[in-house]
Amino acid sequence: MRVEDRPREILATQGQEFLRVEELLAILIGSGIPSHSAISIAQAILTSIDFDLNRLGRFTFSDFRQFKGIGTARAAILIAALELGRRRINFLTPSEVPLIRNSTDAFHLLHSKFMDLGHEEFWVIHLNRAARLIKVERISTGGIAGTVVDVKMIFKSAIGFQTSTLILAHNHPSGQKQPSMADREITKKLVEAGKLFEITVADHLIVVSDSYLSFADEGWL
Repeated sequence: MRVEDRPREILATQGQEFLRVEELLAILIGSGIPSHSAISIAQAILTSIDFDLNRLGRFTFSDFRQFKGIGTARAAILIAALELGRRRINFLTPSEVPLIRNSTDAFHLLHSKFMDLGHEEFWVIHLNRAARLIKVERISTGGIAGTVVDVKMIFKSAIGFQTSTLILAHNHPSGQKQPSMADREITKKLVEAGKLFEITVADHLIVVSDSYLSFADEGWL
């Protein structure tokens, strides 16, 4: 059996759980080139990132195409597979609508939104009076150092969704959890605006990789 056929054979006869990470990646790559098998291409990709799948999730077309044997078509397949994984995490059925009781619940809900970003995004969680999720909404997308937040647009959405409570969140690609002066100012502005509409701003999370800082937990709200 060819080296490239072994992962497919294992998948078909034993199941995907018996495949190593490089074998799963090799199946997506499909076939190798004369000097490199799909397995060796997969190993080269994973070795370059120390087998860190979070870093793999941030790969772009140009990142994949730096490896021999990966052209536009194969890079597209790999990026599409990673995106499907992200969207599966984000999928909620009506029976699974979560109760957001604290910052940990909010972080788990939002983590997949931020996990592979190299730029800042600002998101809002809309909750009803029972603290059940109504909507998770992306407000803005920015650059590495910041993003613009429109207070009017946030409360326009909140009124439309009949939101009772808002939880704010944005990421820091730098990995620095401490809020900037701008972070503190926009939080204060949103809290004050919420009082006018009887909408509570319950928290503001700053997300970095697999952790976060909560304004509410720190006593800053």
